[in-house]
Order: sequence, then C-alpha cells, then structure tokens
Amino acid sequence: MTDTVTETPQNNAEPPEGSARSPWYRRRTPLIVAGVVLVVGISVLSDLPVHASRSANVSSAQSVMKEVNGDLAPCALAAKQAVALWGAEENHTLSASDAAIAPGILRDDQNACSFTNENIYDLSSIEVPGSTAGKHLSALVGAVTLWSTGDALGIIEDIQTLMSQPSDKTALSDLAKRERQAAQDRSQADAQINGADSVLGAAISRPDLPVLPTPPRS
Repeated sequence: MTDTVTETPQNNAEPPEGSARSPWYRRRTPLIVAGVVLVVGISVLSDLPVHASRSANVSSAQSVMKEVNGDLAPCALAAKQAVALWGAEENHTLSASDAAIAPGILRDDQNACSFTNENIYDLSSIEVPGSTAGKHLSALVGAVTLWSTGDALGIIEDIQTLMSQPSDKTALSDLAKRERQAAQDRSQADAQINGADSVLGAAISRPDLPVLPTPPRS
C-alpha cells in the first residue's frame, strides 16, 4: 500500500512581498510615491519667491547703475569728444595740430562705442534683479546699449567721414538723424530710471548719457 504524503502549509511563513498581508513599509510602490512627494515638496519650497527688503532692492538697483555708468563712461566720453571735434571743424576753430591727430582720436572713439570694446560687451550683458524695478532697469540697459552701439557709434562714424568730406550730404543727413535718435534713447533711459525710482521710492543714480546736439527736424 502506497502512503500518500500530504504537505502541510507552514502557518508561520511570511507572506510574499506586496501581498495584502505585507506591511506598507515593505511595499515598493508606497515607498516610491513617498520619495517622489518628498522631492517635489523640496523643489516647490526652493522655488518659492524670496521677497527682498526695500533696502536690499535699492542697493541692488544702485549696483546695477554703478555697472551701467562704469561700462558706459568710455563711449560717452568718446561721443562728446567726436562731437566737439566736428563742432570745431564747422566753426573753423580746429587747430592744425588737432586736425592732424583727429583721425586717430576718432578711431579710438569708434572703438569705444563698438562691441569690440570689452566695456560695451559688459554693458550689454549686465544682469538685473528679477523684480518690478528690475524690469525698468532691464529696459534701461537696453536703451543705453542702443544709445552706445547705434546712436553714438553712428555719430562718430559720420563725423569720421565729414572730417575729410565736410559737404558729404549722406553723412550730414545721417548725422542729424542719429543725433535726434540719441536724444530719444536718452529720454527713454531717463524714463526707465524714473520708473525704478517710483517703484523703489528712492532716487537711483541716473545713466551718465551726455546731451549731444539735437538738430531741428528737416
């Protein structure tokens, strides 16, 4: 007679992982979900906006304007110098010695307002704070960069032509147009600093843009 062997289940065996009887902390899915929630929570907290104090915002704006005026200074001086040379030439008061060195001076002036100059590159890439006042400062940086690389540079290049060809109609017309545009961009920069002043309730340093001759509209 053949005996039948019957296997008796072991009542003390642990249920397989993930079964209904498995504790939650031993299940893979809840742990993954908990980890994701934790990471997302940390990310959200780190991305919450940090509201700087008024004094910190004013200090930040002043730092931006210090950078702006520092980078702008060589081009602003160059534009004033070029206009003064042309004014002396027009009024027949330019000395022979100054006339002899004028081409070299104007080449230096041209470089001071072009993107080949490190100051102009730095000016165009100034970082501004991501605040309401920062939006005005960002627009100001754009206006000042345009004044330098568009208006002032164009004025200097026209004067370079006119110093050797005083009656060049194209250069004379372009010079008048660029002088008027320089005045408009200067006004735009002033408007933006006024906007920043209003937001911050403080008087921020103004852009050192020189007043260039503004001819009447033809």
